[in-house]
This record gives sequence, C-alpha cells and structure tokens, in this order.
Amino acid sequence: MPYISRRTVLVSAAAMPLAGAWAAPAPGSYGMIRRRSAELDTIIAQDAVVEQIGWGYKWTEGPVWVKNGGYLLFSDPQANIMYRWDPATGVSTFLQPSGYAGAPDPALREPGSNGLAIDGSGTLVLCDSGSRGIARVDLATKKRTVLADHFEGKRFNSPNDLVITKSGAIYFTDPPYGLANIERSAVKELPYSGVFRLAPDGTVALVDKTLALPNGIALSPDESTLYVTNSDKAEPVLKTYQLGPDGLPQVSQVMFDMKPLQTPEAPSNPDGLKVDEDGNIFVSGPGGILILSKEGDLLGRISITGRVTSNCAFGEDGSTLFITAADIVTRVRLKTRAANWG
Repeated sequence: MPYISRRTVLVSAAAMPLAGAWAAPAPGSYGMIRRRSAELDTIIAQDAVVEQIGWGYKWTEGPVWVKNGGYLLFSDPQANIMYRWDPATGVSTFLQPSGYAGAPDPALREPGSNGLAIDGSGTLVLCDSGSRGIARVDLATKKRTVLADHFEGKRFNSPNDLVITKSGAIYFTDPPYGLANIERSAVKELPYSGVFRLAPDGTVALVDKTLALPNGIALSPDESTLYVTNSDKAEPVLKTYQLGPDGLPQVSQVMFDMKPLQTPEAPSNPDGLKVDEDGNIFVSGPGGILILSKEGDLLGRISITGRVTSNCAFGEDGSTLFITAADIVTRVRLKTRAANWG
C-alpha cells in the first residue's frame, strides 16, 4: 500500500469480534501479538516479541529474503531506493535507483521498486513501479533485464507485488499507485487495474480486471490457489482464485472481507501477504498483519505500534516474519515457517 493515508469470510465477517473484544495482547518491543483464537499459539509463541531492525524510511515495502547470502532486501518506492539488511552489518543501500532511472518525472509518485521476489535460479525479480514493468536483476552485477512492461500494446500502470511459481511463471498486480493522481493519472493507459500472469516464455495473460485496486498476491503451498488483496476502501477483501492447468482461474470468490475490522483507529485496507507451510495466511490489513487459517478464520493479529503495515516476508531459517510498516522494518519469530522453504 503506497501511502499512509489510504486505507465475506464465506460466513459473514460481520459476526467477528472487533478490536475491543480480542484477547489481551502480549506486548513486544515495537508491537503486539493480539490473539483471537488459541490456535494462534501453534503459530506464534506467547512470549514472541516484535523487534525493530530498521527505521527512518519514507515508506517500506516488498521485503524478500535472499537465502544465498542470508540477507533481507526491501523497497522504499517513494525514495527510489532498495535496502539490504543482515544481522551482522544492519541496513545499507543495495540499489539506487531501484526503479525509474531517468530525470525526475512529475507523472510518477513512486518511482522506485515495490514488490520483490527471488526466482528458482536465485535471481531477484521486482515490480518496477516507476518504469512500470517487471524486471529481473542480477544480485551480483545489478544488471537489469525487463521481462514485461506492456499488455496488448498498452503500458502497465505501476506493478505493485508479485509471486513466482516453481515453473517460473510470475503472477503480479498492477494498480496505479505509482502514478501521480493514481486512478486519475494522465499517463495511465490501461482502462483497469489488472492481475496478470507472465509465463516463462514471456507471454502475458490477464487473470482478473474486476478489482479496483489489486495489491498483495501469494500462492497456496501446492500452487493451486492464488490469493489477491483488493485495497479499495469500498471493497477491502482477500480474494481466492482456483487455478487450472493453464495457470488461469477457473473459479474465484471472496475469502475474507476486512471492512468489519476497520475502525477510526485501524482504517487501513488490505495490502501484502504471505502463506506458511500449513496454508495459514499472513496479510496486511486493519491494525497490522492479520493471521488467517487456510479456511479463512481470523486467528489473531500482529500490530506494529503507531504504524500501518504494508507487507511481510519469511526469512532467516524460514521461521522469522519480517514486516514492513510505514517508516520502519520489524521482525518476529514464529513457530511455523514459509511454504516450500526447502
């Protein structure tokens, strides 16, 4: 979710208790673990704390763990910088510019990279919000290769987040958050905000064009289900797509509606998400990172003190959750770990 001011389960989410009815949270250094279900104890220990590892950024986004090197990368799309964090040396600049490399362009409000992923060969793949495409970056040389920046002859809006399959196909979201005036941008070419699939052969296919502001994206452990969040204040939902043999959706439905959880104190819309080895979903939403079971039941929430969360990623041994939240980056240890961590 690019800026701080923005912001049915199958059985109606309106029946869920809201913030005041949640179990007493366990305090952490920079956040709280709020427990709605005892099932959360199998995912996050009672004494888990939220630790801050980086601060002072414009807006943090798109974290990814690089196993071959043991470090975290994350984006600051507004500053057009990608940062690196490792436990020995802390935070340093990894790539600047991380996205658009031309002269300042008033048509862009977020010129840098956003969502990041590592493909099967260990190469970085990024959503280049400013250059409005999907690119591959060699981690050693920083050489950049554009993989896709058009669909049916029109430029993408500003690719936001992505997930890569074992076969190398890339699913990504394309809202206009990187453009000045967003939906009213004068340089917007596509008449919708899309969810797309980039095949290994370079072919781009449209997955969905009905979401007003598609944002976070992830896959189930067996890659049969695609998850996409819609950060539209009128329809702040997590949607699922059952994928066919061609990688395109056969059936789609709303899995979780976040509107009943929105309050004046927690007004934010859904954003980035990740899935653990058991299919539990960690999704940015009202008040922090919501933890949902694979059936869509709300188990609890990781709240970051005084900040809106944007995204998260598994790292270290696969059991640390890194969370980007406004101007800081945090981490919390889990009892579970990432899907297909290897």
